[in-house]
Amino acid sequence: MRTIVKGKNFEVSDYIRSYAERKLQRLSRIVEDSTDALVELSLEQHRSDSDSHIVDVALVIDGRPVRSRAAALTHKVGIDEVVDKLERRAIDFKSKPRSRIRPAAGLSATEEQLPTGSTDAARTRQVVKVKAFDLEPMFEEDAIGQMEALGHAFFVFVNAEGERVNVLYRRSDGDYGLIDPVIRALPTSHRRGFGR
Repeated sequence: MRTIVKGKNFEVSDYIRSYAERKLQRLSRIVEDSTDALVELSLEQHRSDSDSHIVDVALVIDGRPVRSRAAALTHKVGIDEVVDKLERRAIDFKSKPRSRIRPAAGLSATEEQLPTGSTDAARTRQVVKVKAFDLEPMFEEDAIGQMEALGHAFFVFVNAEGERVNVLYRRSDGDYGLIDPVIRALPTSHRRGFGR
């Protein structure tokens, strides 16, 4: 597992960089070797110094993006907290059985084995995998960094500016697109149970 450590608006010391790399190696027995762990360290002004050192970590465990965050008195303490959280999550992921793909009703065994890219109209598309992950508010620039670090073509995040769920995606021209969904209110005639 490769660990990438960066500071947000400050230079990370060699000691903290090597400490983060060493601590995250604890996860290498659980996660795939090809996984990159992106560690972002930052300093924030708070009333209390006990939560001014922020540690954000993003990595992929069993194909699922996993993020964890800690606010502590020092980055070293924050790294310890984040690694403990990630280790517990990784063990939970490994202990949960993977859901099996069930054939759609009425499909024969031959139809069931069609490749995903098949154009056969008889195959019914279905949800075969569900990913659950924590959403923490971040700015678009941070979301781009996380998406690039994970090597994904899209990234779901809570935009810190509007505090709404957004989807960042890579366009075919190499730039990025951002989907900012707006939920419309139902017309009064469609609402149930109100005013009755």
